[in-house]
Amino acid sequence: MISQHELQVDTSGRGTYDLSHDVQAAVEQSGISSGMCHVFVRHTSASLMLCENADPAVMRDLETFMSRQVPDGDPMFTHTDEGPDDMPAHVRSILTQSDLNIPVREGRCALGTWQGIYLWEHRHHAHRRTIIVTVQGE
Repeated sequence: MISQHELQVDTSGRGTYDLSHDVQAAVEQSGISSGMCHVFVRHTSASLMLCENADPAVMRDLETFMSRQVPDGDPMFTHTDEGPDDMPAHVRSILTQSDLNIPVREGRCALGTWQGIYLWEHRHHAHRRTIIVTVQGE
């Protein structure tokens, strides 16, 4: 059996947004007890991550790291149609992930104790992001 759900996430700009509850709800609604959950972001300037969900310092540290690796306004970038964070957002999304695969066990995502599913918005301005959740199994 296959079940597919579309999530809309309104971001307020660069940062991380916890999708764990919404993805779990999609898995529960699917009626699938054992299988795989595929999560996909339909954008080129945002990404997905499976990350620690206990200490907010982890998210700040990841942003600090990424800001050093791919700084906004770097003069090497020529694609700046939407501002100085335009090309850096694309690079960030390529360095991270546009999809995740998570096992489903007993009708729930089989996440570890400290794992959460996050959207990582790489643009400074607010956006509406579309996430596709596909659950396959029995």
